[in-house]
Amino acid sequence: MRLTHLADYAVVIMTAAARSPAGERLSAAALAAETGVPVPTAQKLMGKLAGAGLLQSVRGAGGGFVLAGSPTDISLADMVEAVEGPIAMTQCSGSEEASDCALDAHCRVKPHMSVVSRAVRGALAAVTLEQLARTPANAGVQPSITARNTHDWAPAFAGVQG
Repeated sequence: MRLTHLADYAVVIMTAAARSPAGERLSAAALAAETGVPVPTAQKLMGKLAGAGLLQSVRGAGGGFVLAGSPTDISLADMVEAVEGPIAMTQCSGSEEASDCALDAHCRVKPHMSVVSRAVRGALAAVTLEQLARTPANAGVQPSITARNTHDWAPAFAGVQG
């Protein structure tokens, strides 16, 4: 599973917002400049994040956006769902209705995929914005390869190529 570019950029925007002083009004242009996310994309994402209740829009002179809650109360799952919708591993996850999948009528896995989707969402929900916004002690260090030839946890938004 890999985050889409928009979900990835939403997390980048939110972590930059979380690193700013509490209550500071942020603009899409300022966050775009800080993160490298293109301004139009930052504007689109901030609208989606505000619509999901993760950012709050402040009108008037000196307006902008502020975090709508504490970084300890906003999860990675919240950010991904704000952009992508509910987390589901397959099209038919969580749906008892027929899907457009060619295997739908005979699939014996479908009833179990909602369990998998809930587990993935739970894992993402366990990671807070506060954790993501911390500057890691080993920033810029490439992930190590384990005996199973997999990388240590390094999300796409961490900037680590692996």
